[in-house]
Amino acid sequence: MSKTHLGHTARKRFGQNFLHDEYIIDKIVSAIAPTNAQNLVEIGPGLGALTEPVCEVIDALTVVELDRDLAKRLRQHPFMQSKLTVIEEDALNFDFSSLVEDGKKIRVFGNLPYNISTPLMFHLFSFTGCIADMHFMLQQEVVNRLAAAPNHKNYGRLSVMAQYYCKVMPVLPVPPTAFKPAPKVESAVVRLIPYESPPVAVDNLERLNQVTAMAFNQRRKTLRNSLKELIGPDDWSHLSVAEDLRAENVSLAQFAEMANFVERKRDGDHS
Repeated sequence: MSKTHLGHTARKRFGQNFLHDEYIIDKIVSAIAPTNAQNLVEIGPGLGALTEPVCEVIDALTVVELDRDLAKRLRQHPFMQSKLTVIEEDALNFDFSSLVEDGKKIRVFGNLPYNISTPLMFHLFSFTGCIADMHFMLQQEVVNRLAAAPNHKNYGRLSVMAQYYCKVMPVLPVPPTAFKPAPKVESAVVRLIPYESPPVAVDNLERLNQVTAMAFNQRRKTLRNSLKELIGPDDWSHLSVAEDLRAENVSLAQFAEMANFVERKRDGDHS
C-alpha cells in the first residue's frame, strides 16, 4: 500500500523523517517478529511505515504518537483503526508500565525521532522490568554508543547505562535514502533485551547515574579530578579502580564498584 496518499509534511520540531523503503521495512519487521500472543507497543508510528506491516500479522497494537494530526490519521485509518489503540502523548513522559496486561511484558519498537532518542532511552530504561525487548531505528552514531566497549571513542554514559540494563545487539544499517526527507546521517536498527538480573550489582542506581554522569561530563580528566567531589584522595586505596584512568577506560563493573563505594560512604560505612 502506498504511503504517499497520506500527504503529511514532515515537521522539523518533531524530528520527523519517514521511512519508505519496502526492503528495509520488511527487514525491520522480520527482526521484530511480531506475533498475536505478544503485547506490542510502537513509539512514534508516524505515517505507519512499520505500523501497517506489523498490523498485517497481528490483531492489536498500541501506538504512542505525539503529533495530533498523525494520531488522528491513525484513528481513522481504513485498515488499521480496529487494531490500534492510539495514545496521544509524549513518549518521554509516558508511563510504559501502564501497558502491561495480565503480567504480559511489553515489546517496544519504533523509528525514533532522533532529537529525543537519547533521553527516551534513559526514560525507557526505568521501565525495563516490564519490557521484554525493544527494537529501534536510531542514528548509527547512537547505536554505536549503545554498543561501545571501554577504550573506544564512542563509549560514554549511554553505553554504561544501556549495558547495565540491557543486552545490546545491532541488527542492520539503514541508508539515508530509506527515508523522506533523507536525513544527513546514517541510521541503524538495534535490539535491546533487558536483563532479568543486571550483569553487575549496584546498591543505588541513582549513584551509578551520578558517578557516570560526573565522570563523562569531564571525560578528558582523570577520575581523581572528575570524581573528586565524591571520592577523596585517601579513598582510592579502597578501590580496585586506578584513579589516573579516564571515564572512557572504565568498565561497567568498575563504575558499579565506584558507585557502591560512594553509596556506602554516604551511609557512613567505610568498609
